[in-house]
Amino acid sequence: MPAEQPRAALPTVADIAAAAERIAGAALVSPLEFCPRLSARHGVSVYLKREDLQAVRSYKIRGAYNVMAQLTPAELARGVVAASAGNHAQGVAFACRTMGVHGRIYVPVTTPKQKCDRILWHGGDFVELVKTGDTYDAAAAAAQADVRESGAVWIHPFDDPRTAAGQGTIAREIVEQLDGVPDLMVVPVGGGGCLTGIMTYLRASDPSVRVLGVEPAGAPSLAAALLAGGPVTLEQIDSFVDGAAVRRIGALAHSAVSAVDPTVVDHRDLAAHRSDGSGVRVVDEGAPMRPGEVRVTQVDEGAICSTLLDLYQNEGIIAEPAGALAATALDGVDFAGSGMGEDAKVVVLVSGGNNDVSRYGEIIERSLVHRGLKHYFLVDFPQEPGALRRFLDEVLGPDDDITLFEYVKRNNRETGAALVGIELGSPQGLAGLLERMESSRLDCARLDPGSPEYRYLT
Repeated sequence: MPAEQPRAALPTVADIAAAAERIAGAALVSPLEFCPRLSARHGVSVYLKREDLQAVRSYKIRGAYNVMAQLTPAELARGVVAASAGNHAQGVAFACRTMGVHGRIYVPVTTPKQKCDRILWHGGDFVELVKTGDTYDAAAAAAQADVRESGAVWIHPFDDPRTAAGQGTIAREIVEQLDGVPDLMVVPVGGGGCLTGIMTYLRASDPSVRVLGVEPAGAPSLAAALLAGGPVTLEQIDSFVDGAAVRRIGALAHSAVSAVDPTVVDHRDLAAHRSDGSGVRVVDEGAPMRPGEVRVTQVDEGAICSTLLDLYQNEGIIAEPAGALAATALDGVDFAGSGMGEDAKVVVLVSGGNNDVSRYGEIIERSLVHRGLKHYFLVDFPQEPGALRRFLDEVLGPDDDITLFEYVKRNNRETGAALVGIELGSPQGLAGLLERMESSRLDCARLDPGSPEYRYLT
């Protein structure tokens, strides 16, 4: 367990109100849209807070602008430095050009090209973009080294009360738009600044509000911190949800969430971080939420991809993976058991829409795998005429398609083992496919999505 740390100073409602005045004109009062499809699906009134419609296509403009608007002329003259997975960087870049301030922005080399292009577009001649490291944390370390050497001002993307106050203006708008607090507020979590600001304002307005923080399963830094009793650094993360892939949660978010009673975590294989002194209650996924409860859960990256595609196909919303985080978690909420009926108001934050079109192939692939429609096999074809034809006729179902076929051998490619990708007509078709493979004369081995070999396919 990490050493006991003093609680970080949290933003206040007054800080959030002041932030709203500072960012007026720079940040949009984003629409709060009723979603008929999700409302019918879950039996409650679901509203989408459209932060993807900001000028920088994410809520990050709020916190970045609020911080920079409070810098002194001397601080602005020194220039600013920021690190980001892409969205905070756009907010800083926008503020730099608007205020005429020079800045250097560090991003991971894995940052989608679309985000890099938008950073440079928003910043113009005032911003220098530096790519370094594979994760946000690596980019942040390089940025902080720059600050120590150059004396520029560090603009933190989440672990700063001024940043969190800027993000808290989202909640202020929601209360005005709904004429009251929602029954449940669903917020994506990366570093936790947005969750901190939104929680602060909503709970001050009505302590009975339920708040659900949603992390990607591959980067559960807040859940790990809550279970450990303080922020911990995750050894490995999945950077696919780039806008929320953070190895270590901010001290600010940990202080804010752990101070709430009850604080609840959906347990997801985080036993290594569990401390008996954490004071956090662990529940099964989907357990009913009590009024006033703050809960942290995680959702699978494949499920996020399915939600992202559903938002595009049905609502015409272009969300990035982090932008679809909150909506993905709705499937895991027991609304009836939590006492929320069709009159209950549930607000889901669509946090960003900076998605690179080149990523859609991978997004579709991950969605198909998650839904049980896409499977991969190593098939050892006998070296005799008609083997492939028999596979097509005797093994494949009428609604199944081969989406990948590649002989494994570099020589004699027409015989021997082949890597075969199959898309099923429905998830229920897998059992029949496996039975037909078993009864055939072919040696078929299914590749497990959790296996090391599978990583090279997706």
